[in-house]
Amino acid sequence: MRIALGIEYDGAAFSGWQTQADRRGVQDAVERALAQVAGTPAATICAGRTDSGVHALDQVIHFDTDAARPITAWVRGVNRFLPASIAVQWACPVSPDFHARYGARRRRYDYWILNAPVRSPLVHARAGWVFRPLNEGAMQRAATHLIGRHDFTSFRSAECQAATPVRAVEELKIERSGSLVRISIAANAFLHHMVRNIVGALVYIGVGRQPDTWTRDVLSARDRAAGAPTFSAAGLYLARVEYDPAFCLPTPSAAHPLWIDAYTNQDLRADARG
Repeated sequence: MRIALGIEYDGAAFSGWQTQADRRGVQDAVERALAQVAGTPAATICAGRTDSGVHALDQVIHFDTDAARPITAWVRGVNRFLPASIAVQWACPVSPDFHARYGARRRRYDYWILNAPVRSPLVHARAGWVFRPLNEGAMQRAATHLIGRHDFTSFRSAECQAATPVRAVEELKIERSGSLVRISIAANAFLHHMVRNIVGALVYIGVGRQPDTWTRDVLSARDRAAGAPTFSAAGLYLARVEYDPAFCLPTPSAAHPLWIDAYTNQDLRADARG
């Protein structure tokens, strides 16, 4: 039987999704918990190999097992053996042709930035921080140059092992809610550090260090040295992975990290006191 799981995690304490020699990958924790329920090792395949410190609202994985368990065991049973920073949100039997990585039609990452003069402990390791005011209008204009099918060599890391730097960005939006800025990017697939490098370039433009046409120049340079530094992993979330509707997978349990609601409520209370 092939089972698909939707997993949410706070990646701050982990060395990324992929299994590590020190067993500090999210995959290591998930496979240990699955083995406890299945009674045998269960190898997993994920939709996106998130980096160290990166979070997920909708990481999708699959694994094969001969263990006959009620579907609830793959949620509540597995969660019993997971650390508090990881939780299975849903489980779904899928056909043998389902593949969490190669079957994904579209992935969306969200990057959350606290744009405030002073950092907040409430968002430590959960959002990036920019203390200079960001011009989200300029950032959105800059983003238009990156939409479409392009060679993203200027936005990939030197360690990227992808066979081609060409990716199709379908959507790139910048939205502000009070002191929080969200950069949301959807594509068929991503290169190593691609989102964080795009965020770095947009922040340079947002604080006025570069004009809003700069992303076009960086893109056409096809040279990583032409861009901005890689931005912090803290605010990056794998937010949504989409598949053929025929698989009938559940939708993510949360549209955004729940700490945002608490932070927004704090802003509202501060406004009321003011």
